[in-house]
Amino acid sequence: MPSCVETPAPLHPASPGPAPWIAMYHSVGDRSEDPYRITVTPARLERQLRWLRRRGLRGVSVAELLAARARGEGRYLVGLTFDDGYADFTVNALPVLTRWRCTATLFVLPGRLGGDNAWDPLGPRRPLLSADGIRRAAAAGIEIGSHGLTHVDLTRADDARLRDETAESRALLEELTGSPVAGFCYPYGTVDRRAVEAVRAAGYGYACAIDPGGLNGPHVLPRVHIGQNDHAVRLFLKYRLHRLRRRPVEGLR
Repeated sequence: MPSCVETPAPLHPASPGPAPWIAMYHSVGDRSEDPYRITVTPARLERQLRWLRRRGLRGVSVAELLAARARGEGRYLVGLTFDDGYADFTVNALPVLTRWRCTATLFVLPGRLGGDNAWDPLGPRRPLLSADGIRRAAAAGIEIGSHGLTHVDLTRADDARLRDETAESRALLEELTGSPVAGFCYPYGTVDRRAVEAVRAAGYGYACAIDPGGLNGPHVLPRVHIGQNDHAVRLFLKYRLHRLRRRPVEGLR
């Protein structure tokens, strides 16, 4: 499948545009132990992507979505993101995405390659992608973005740690993939102005949060959590209510 990773064009609209609809996933696999409700089964992901496609929508990477919007297009595109870089992505998620002709953004942790989600105290331990796994995902047309170096709360990091988690993680991923890295995702979804400035200074074109609160702009894009219980009706409500609940994003159109 050809790569759809694009660096968003500079965006300077006269007025803010509606918030893009960006779905947030994590793990795709076994849900027998899932205390944080971060996992969907491959069958559920299949049904969710089928729901999108039957409504004329297509899931794409955030970079592709923003680039389309900058061209005045993208009306029928939604962003798909997968946080943490779990090893089950290439085994379980990627085949489903390919079947439905979707791409996505995979936010990974270059400081934990081949490790596990040690930051989750309740477990279970889930393996993370190795460098080779990340390269395989990129070769399949998946945008690779940074989720920081080691998954720490940036709002609590000192200056040196903040630089490592933003600038160093980007440099490592660009060396690993041989391609520019445009996107960042804030671990835990926590963000403040200092973290935003560090991400912007590190050269990222955009960044994803969850609920950015009073912050606005392409470096604090809001996302919608999608879980195992999101069947057709819930997906419809989340999609339709998104623009009503989210204020326009400055710097996007």
